[in-house]
Amino acid sequence: MTVTFWLNGQEMRAEALPTRTLLDWLRETRGLTGTKEGCNEGDCGACTVMVTDAAGARALNACILFLPQLQGKAVRTVEGLAGPDGRMHPVQEGLVAHHGSQCGFCTPGFAVSMAVGHLNARRDHDDVLAGNLCRCTGYAPIIRAARAAEAAPVPEWMRQDAALVAETIAVSPAVAQPESADELAAWCLAHPGGTLIAGATDVGLWVTKGFRDLGEVAFLGRCADLKRIEETEEGLRIGAAVSMTDVWQAMKTRQPSYAELIRRYGSDQVRNAATIGGNIANGSPIGDNPPALIALGATLHLRRGDDRRDLPLEAFFLDYGKQDRRPGEFVEAVTVPQAEALRCYKISKRFDQDISAVCGCFNVTVEDGRVTAARIAFGGMAGIPKRAAAVEAAVTGQPWTEETVAAALPAMEEDFQPLSDMRGSAAYRMAAAKGLLQRYHLETTGTPVSVLELRP
Repeated sequence: MTVTFWLNGQEMRAEALPTRTLLDWLRETRGLTGTKEGCNEGDCGACTVMVTDAAGARALNACILFLPQLQGKAVRTVEGLAGPDGRMHPVQEGLVAHHGSQCGFCTPGFAVSMAVGHLNARRDHDDVLAGNLCRCTGYAPIIRAARAAEAAPVPEWMRQDAALVAETIAVSPAVAQPESADELAAWCLAHPGGTLIAGATDVGLWVTKGFRDLGEVAFLGRCADLKRIEETEEGLRIGAAVSMTDVWQAMKTRQPSYAELIRRYGSDQVRNAATIGGNIANGSPIGDNPPALIALGATLHLRRGDDRRDLPLEAFFLDYGKQDRRPGEFVEAVTVPQAEALRCYKISKRFDQDISAVCGCFNVTVEDGRVTAARIAFGGMAGIPKRAAAVEAAVTGQPWTEETVAAALPAMEEDFQPLSDMRGSAAYRMAAAKGLLQRYHLETTGTPVSVLELRP
């Protein structure tokens, strides 16, 4: 197959297998070794590149980015940050001036992430760099370098990619890249055992870590109608191919607690690639999206050919690794109702870019001091994202008091029998889940609970 895109301002035609990663192609075919291979799973950021399309420029991990995902787009690596005359980018100058590099292995990824942030006028440097790990310099000089570059104008050569991607490039017929949900539905019927690839933040690891042959694949990046966010009578309908970055933006004012959970979801590079539909469809018991969506009472929209069906999101997850999805059926969208009382809590060893040991989401309706409805969901407590039905029953109809919450805590053990693993023991998970219910009560009754907000 042939993929056509721009690399550091030059048009490229890459001949490769559909699951060849950009990182491997850059290093092995083009000799661009500035882009480093670290974790090879999208965690460390050493392979960060800038990818520009009609929606703008974003940072992505080249190690789990397949070449067909780049069709018609522009890629800029660390070698492309300096100008044609060799002039350094302002963030590169800042890294030198503020001693932001020691061993240098991670520095190319940092520089690219910072350059994307600079291009997009970002000032939230901690978020921009949460997906870039450094073990020897420390983040203080790197953050100082990012701040020092804030006032510098964007170099003219960094704006050229936006003009390049405005040109039309024909899609290679050698790999499936449907242009709409209708085309995708037809492909899925014809290839019921095929693999759908949107952001590849999960599927990418099947290749880089599991060395799997994915067989027949379809790339969803060109399905524009799956990238829509629409307001409906039932709530916000979010297409399956909407990136988590766009979900985050949509939720900032609508569901701020959910938005804060998304801010800690992966990293900038991961959120820019990951899609809400992919996160739901993979059925992970430790995914952070489903607990929040279940607590909100979200509805999942599935499609098989011309047949569509809707079901409560919690009903989609049947057992570990098993979902209510028929051969040839795919997630088309999810509708998220509005809720004023939602709070989401993520417990993980690292604050940023870490997998939850426990993720708890609470949506309790209180009228005249009494609980009239409750939706409580957890990730990391069972083989699937799951509602705490016994806890919900224990608080519903009761006054919303500390005594009611204390009386409901034993019901948590009816709902869950968590496992022990590297992220936490069963006992720790149970204690954390009970503590989160108490935390939710305290927060909704006016007591500050966040360690990020408390001050001595």
